[in-house]
Amino acid sequence: MSGSEQGVIEEFRSEIDPIVFAFGALLTAGVIVAFFINETLVTDTIGTAYNWVVSYLNWALLVIVFMIVLFLLFLIVGPWGRIKMGDSDPEYSFLSYFAMLYSAGFAAGVVFWGPTEALFYYDNPSPLFAIEGGTAEAIPYAIQQTLFHWALPQLAVFTIMGLAIAYFAYNYEDVPLRVSSALTPILGKENLDGPAAKVVDILAVFATIGGVATSLGFIGSQFIAGLNYQWGIDLGNIGILLVVTTMTLLFTISMVLGVDKGIRRLSNFNMILFVALMLATFILGPTLFLLLLGSQAMGGMIAEFTSMSLYTGAGSEAGTTWMNSWTVFYWAWALSWSPFAGLFIARISKGRTVREVAFTGIGATSAATIPWFTIVGGTALQYHHTGTADFGAVINNFTPEISGFILFDAFPFGTVFMIAFMILVTTFFITSADSSTLAVSMMTTGGKAKPSNINRVFWGVVLGMTAAILMIIGGEGGASALQNAVIITGAPFAFVCFLAMLSLIRDFGKHYEQVLLQQKTVLWGSTDDPERSSPVESAGADDD
Repeated sequence: MSGSEQGVIEEFRSEIDPIVFAFGALLTAGVIVAFFINETLVTDTIGTAYNWVVSYLNWALLVIVFMIVLFLLFLIVGPWGRIKMGDSDPEYSFLSYFAMLYSAGFAAGVVFWGPTEALFYYDNPSPLFAIEGGTAEAIPYAIQQTLFHWALPQLAVFTIMGLAIAYFAYNYEDVPLRVSSALTPILGKENLDGPAAKVVDILAVFATIGGVATSLGFIGSQFIAGLNYQWGIDLGNIGILLVVTTMTLLFTISMVLGVDKGIRRLSNFNMILFVALMLATFILGPTLFLLLLGSQAMGGMIAEFTSMSLYTGAGSEAGTTWMNSWTVFYWAWALSWSPFAGLFIARISKGRTVREVAFTGIGATSAATIPWFTIVGGTALQYHHTGTADFGAVINNFTPEISGFILFDAFPFGTVFMIAFMILVTTFFITSADSSTLAVSMMTTGGKAKPSNINRVFWGVVLGMTAAILMIIGGEGGASALQNAVIITGAPFAFVCFLAMLSLIRDFGKHYEQVLLQQKTVLWGSTDDPERSSPVESAGADDD
């Protein structure tokens, strides 16, 4: 073994947090090995755990996510928004910051579900609305429900984790950039290397792997379905492994290149293609209908946001089943991404104010998401309702992965649109996957900002294998296995996000008066809290 190879291995050994790395790796590797030994046992265990979560914790996910949304809206308009993450200037321009935050968040899911989700609500509306499926009346409600699922709430759980990690890491002395740091006031700064913090970081690793592997599974299935739908290429399980391996290789290369060369550039490309495809759909699709539909759906979402957020289907088995299948699944999916998305948001948010992070996290990203679902989802709905395109196979067989191909096949130059769609969903996922793998590497090194390449590659391979297993489990029922797995891994993080919110409330309330006194300074003077070493400033002239 050469000296350089020994140096790489030694760097890997010296940087890892042995407890978090070992438990996170062994827990995930154990699932992978168990699958190859006894596939039925793994499938049944996932199903049992899923049933327990949706039976006893579904209400908690709904309430906690709703409270987090309200808190972030308050931060955008309230006085605490002036507080700053550290004392330096922002590292990236606002546009690059927004593009990275959006791409590393859930944009791959936005593209995947864009032409699909409203079709299911059109066919089977939420029992909350008491309307008949498959009718013209169901169309605006279908878009309304879609906007609700993909605007503020999912984005909120990423943002609250990012805010909490960034605030305590950049404004307290010797607080590392890791997930457990979001609970600094609750755990105690002196206990961030203690057992409770380790449990949080281990859960973060496991949740991230489950959430990102689920997304890779969805995107891989969409890629494979597109090949089969358009060109009749049936790859089977070997094809699944090949596609997942290729995607894993691509996001690993991007990850090794780093934030500036890899993630930032790819994020900017993603946003350009995203906007171009959306505008083309708007122009070629039913333009006037989309304007009318979007206005009504937005009004309905705003008016009924509270009732939609807290709808549990109580007293109705059909209502509870619907809510678990959609809203709880989405909240759990977002929660499973919250550790890595929050850590990545914290990584790029140094120098920004609380208001900037909160607004970008739930405001600017919603402004990009709402038009996409209105335009792409609304076009698919109108085409299906009028018979321009037939999405019956999607609705009846629950095959969301083929919706985009059916939609764009109805357009002039449909093949060009389908290829652009496949590129977009793949590159968005690559951005999400490389940032998540970077985050897992940071989690398992105790918060090191630039983990070694061998660490990153290891977790990239683990993510790819987990995704392949989830796709293969159950064959045609793979989507169900993916949904069950993400709910299991995401549900525990609802409580971590809730505690992170309480940590911010406690610290903002305790120190806000001190913040106001120090707005015009760059360095802290004497303070009642000796742990705080970095300045916390106002947002700037716009807040004066």
